[in-house]
Amino acid sequence: MEGDDSIGPFVSTRSRGSNVDEDRGLGTFSDVLLGNLATDGGLWMPRFWPQFEATQIDAFAGSSYAGVVLEILHDFVGGCFGSDEIRADVTAAYAAFDHPDIAPLVEIDTNLYLLELFHGPTLAFKDIALQLLARFMARELARRDARATILVATSGDTGSAAIAAFGGLPHVELFVLHPKGRVSGVQRRQMTTSRHANVHNIALEGTFDDAQALVKSLFADRAFAKEMSLVAVNSINIVRILAQSVYYFTATAKLGRPARFVVPTGNFGDIFAGEAASRMGLPVAGLIAATNANDIFVRALREGVYAVRHALPTLSPSMDIQIASNFERALFEACGRDCAWLADAMATFARDRRLVIPPAILDALRERYSACAVSDDETLETIGDVHRRSGRLLDPHTAVGVAAALREDRPDGTPIVVLATADSAKFPETVARATGTVPPLPPRLRQSYVGAEHLTLLPNSARKLRAFIEARTAHHER
Repeated sequence: MEGDDSIGPFVSTRSRGSNVDEDRGLGTFSDVLLGNLATDGGLWMPRFWPQFEATQIDAFAGSSYAGVVLEILHDFVGGCFGSDEIRADVTAAYAAFDHPDIAPLVEIDTNLYLLELFHGPTLAFKDIALQLLARFMARELARRDARATILVATSGDTGSAAIAAFGGLPHVELFVLHPKGRVSGVQRRQMTTSRHANVHNIALEGTFDDAQALVKSLFADRAFAKEMSLVAVNSINIVRILAQSVYYFTATAKLGRPARFVVPTGNFGDIFAGEAASRMGLPVAGLIAATNANDIFVRALREGVYAVRHALPTLSPSMDIQIASNFERALFEACGRDCAWLADAMATFARDRRLVIPPAILDALRERYSACAVSDDETLETIGDVHRRSGRLLDPHTAVGVAAALREDRPDGTPIVVLATADSAKFPETVARATGTVPPLPPRLRQSYVGAEHLTLLPNSARKLRAFIEARTAHHER
């Protein structure tokens, strides 16, 4: 790695050029680790992207996954923790994964690969970042002798991964909102059967977009956020994006050549991690966003208008999202980090739920991304076809990715890598409907079928949510 020991401050996507402190658009690693939105409402981004040379990336092929994490993240984290501390947290984060490669690459057809990201505690890709994020946060909170209130909206997998990472930790209260009736039964029980006293599950009457909007509104209330010490662990937290960028490096190193990555995506974090990797020097042949009927990004690339429609329920519920938080980060880079334009653009979008993307910015997005929408019928057909040909069971989100990949031409020999985001056993009804086979229940999921569920039903109300959080945290000194 070239450069200093630390990348320096993080910047807000909406900063208008001030460069003195966090209130004016800059933040340290510990700020963004324990923070949420910047005070101007923007998302944190690295001030610059450190660069990796081709020889360094090639060498990752012979490294352990944890070793690559240390290489990629060191310059981001180094200004906050010592090398031994970082190494200890990285080692612990991946010690309980079921596969020694953490993110193994499996060829399922000629030049078509699955990057399996579901070998962690909750059998979903969110574990790869959250297991590490929890350890970094716990270390920083202990150093400060401080408490944190973690508030997260989930469309399915983030909630259980956050509970697996933060449940039982000292100094932390965790509030998880999921849209009532819009996650799979397994996903719900993974969250609601937690026995940790610091975990509070909320079933929200509304969609994921409603839940995400409530979370953002509470973070935007600076007085409440400060009083409660609110912390974000969904993908608005840039540390998660940085951690997720690592598996793009490991996959490319194993292949020995650039690949096109197909990413099932709803909130755009997992695919933006691919852009982050490319901006750090990773050669990427293309980034393909695979969506379900909630096709806002497909329409944005095709029409040049980013416009919200009602979120539709589908067989891939974790992607039933219309407002993708991390799209702001892609716009930030596509507009050449023109923070003034972006701040105005996001204000327009918040008001009108519609944004016309200027031609130059749209061209920049199209140079980096393409997108494909997959119907529920095609999702079922893909699950069934892959099972018939290979015996492999796909979860519906991965199936969306595979369906999109199969539309791609492969005559040039460029490998296509589909990010496999969850174990099929998390969606048994859909998999059985497509194949006639119920996925075997992994040992990690059996505990979700034991014990009572604990959750609170709340209306789509910021006032009610605020009162609930205040009541549950009232006994803690701050």
